[in-house]
Amino acid sequence: MSGRLKALPELKGEQALAVDPQVHAAVSASAGSGKTQVLTARVLRLLLNGARPESILCLTFTKAAAAEMANRIGARLAAWVRLKDSELAADLLALRESNDPRTRQHARQLFARVLDCPGGLKILTIHAFAQSLLAAFPAEAGITPGFQPIEGRAEQELVRRTLADLMADAEERGDARLIHDVQVLSRRLGETGAVEYLQA
Repeated sequence: MSGRLKALPELKGEQALAVDPQVHAAVSASAGSGKTQVLTARVLRLLLNGARPESILCLTFTKAAAAEMANRIGARLAAWVRLKDSELAADLLALRESNDPRTRQHARQLFARVLDCPGGLKILTIHAFAQSLLAAFPAEAGITPGFQPIEGRAEQELVRRTLADLMADAEERGDARLIHDVQVLSRRLGETGAVEYLQA
C-alpha cells in the first residue's frame, strides 16, 4: 500500500458481523482487542452504503479515543482518494464490500463528501455530546443560554474559592465543629488530599 497507511485487516467472525451497517450491534471488549478498528470499519461501511456523514454520531468515553477514531477514518478516506485500484479494492474486500469500479469511484469521493458536510463527522466524547444537547436546548434544561462549562484551572480555582468561602463563613458563624472537622481531615490527608476529598 502506498504511503505509511497499512492495508485494512480482514474482519472475521463477530467483528465482521459488528461492521455490517444493516444490523444493530453493541461492541464491548477489553483494551487492545480491536474495538476502534471495528468501529472505524463500521463508519466506513456506513459511508460506503450511502449514509450522510452528518447523520453519523460516534460516542466515546475519552478525548483520546475520539481523536484516534477521527484520525483513522480521516486518514483512510484521504488514502482512498489516491490509492491504486488494486489497493483500494483490497481495502474494500477487507471491509466485506464490493470492489467493482462503481464502488471504488464512490469510495474515492467520500473524503470530499465528509469535508463538505456541515460539522463533519460527529465523533465526540459522551460529555461533549451531552454539552451540545444542553447548548441546543438551554430553556428545556433550565440553564442560561450561551453557558460555558468551566474546565481545568478555572474549575480548580472555583473549588478552592468555594472551600475558602465555606471556611470563612464557618469562622464568621462560629461553627467550631466544621472548622475542627476540616482541620482533622487536613491532618489526615494533607491539604491537597483534603481539598480533593471535599471536592468529591
